[in-house]
Amino acid sequence: MVLGKVKSLTISFDCLNDSNVPVYSSGDTVSGRVNLEVTGEIRVKSLKIHARGHAKVRWTESRNAGSNTAYTQNYTEEVEYFNHKDILIGHERDDDNSEEGLHTIHSGRHEYAFSFELPQTPLATSFEGRHGSVRYWVKAELHRPWLLPVKLKKEFTVFEHIDINTPSLLSPQAGTKEKTLCCWFCTSGPISLSAKIERKGYTPGESIQIFAEIENCSSRVVVPKAAIYQTQAFYAKGKMKEVKQLVANLRGESLSSGKTETWNGKQLKIPPVSPSILDCSIIRVEYSLMVYVDIPGAMDLFLNLPLVIGTIPLHPFGSRTSSVSSQSSMNMNWLGLTLPERPEAPPSYAEVVTEEQRQSSLAPIGACDDFERGLPGPLFAYIQEFRFLPPPLYSEIDPNPDQPTDDRPSCPSR
Repeated sequence: MVLGKVKSLTISFDCLNDSNVPVYSSGDTVSGRVNLEVTGEIRVKSLKIHARGHAKVRWTESRNAGSNTAYTQNYTEEVEYFNHKDILIGHERDDDNSEEGLHTIHSGRHEYAFSFELPQTPLATSFEGRHGSVRYWVKAELHRPWLLPVKLKKEFTVFEHIDINTPSLLSPQAGTKEKTLCCWFCTSGPISLSAKIERKGYTPGESIQIFAEIENCSSRVVVPKAAIYQTQAFYAKGKMKEVKQLVANLRGESLSSGKTETWNGKQLKIPPVSPSILDCSIIRVEYSLMVYVDIPGAMDLFLNLPLVIGTIPLHPFGSRTSSVSSQSSMNMNWLGLTLPERPEAPPSYAEVVTEEQRQSSLAPIGACDDFERGLPGPLFAYIQEFRFLPPPLYSEIDPNPDQPTDDRPSCPSR
């Protein structure tokens, strides 16, 4: 687009990753260039950059104030992470059109370098949600006398890394529930569900191994299922707006009366999704694995196991401390491995993001089965899938399974 004698104004970042996508973390230095191309000599008051990072939420709710009166209530909140300004050419004042202090730029292409440091304090990961976003950008402004300024804004991505190799994220998650069905004056046997996963933290591209036992002592045919959900929570003016979205799911075999099904590491792959956001005061992004039994004509029996989606994948040594219950079987596997003295660190999240993956992952994810009906529609969050093989997952059966107690209901004899 030609504005006067200014042919183009662009911003380019000095990217440090192979994908050539601007991705940074707290404490990093963001550097780049403002590229200006002019077709003739121009006189300029200033060329400025403005860099900013902030989280913002916004939604509206309709209120009734009487039989014939209604109004709309707006909820907005904002958190600023940094605000940086710099002058590349000229002076601060742009409100006058005097000829004093003007700079002459000759015809051709010109580059002006800029650089600034992101805060050392934790930053929220870049995010686009239903009712809010976390955005980081650099804006260039070219001011000339008697003409409107030429402006250009370009976003860059920030990841607040989550290392899943921490004790809290390597701990197993488990639960047990039971449900008894009643129909008029008849009571059928219970439906019981036990489920376990080996850790709480995962990265996109990994598969969660689910260990579960479903026992159907009722008179109905039930179906065991599992699903990963993302929950977006937005906070403003003491209110909260929540969006729950299905991310991935699987379906087991139908289970008739008196039957039991066991999942010995049934796998559910995590698709490209946004990492968890846990430290932002107005936006939270959380995940959970729901293992449940679909019961026709009754409320489903379900277990919720919390998940954290991280950016730094499982280190080979980290898995040795992830589960006390599976430690003995894991030691058998470690004996047969030849490991380097100094293992290579896993690739950082910023090194594996491509623009093509970013665009393709913006496609909405649809709902899947009857259990998900009524959930809000498409997911706007995104994350890029790692370009390396998923870390090794456990495949051993728990050597110390829970033993049934004497008072556990048994299926009626047929």
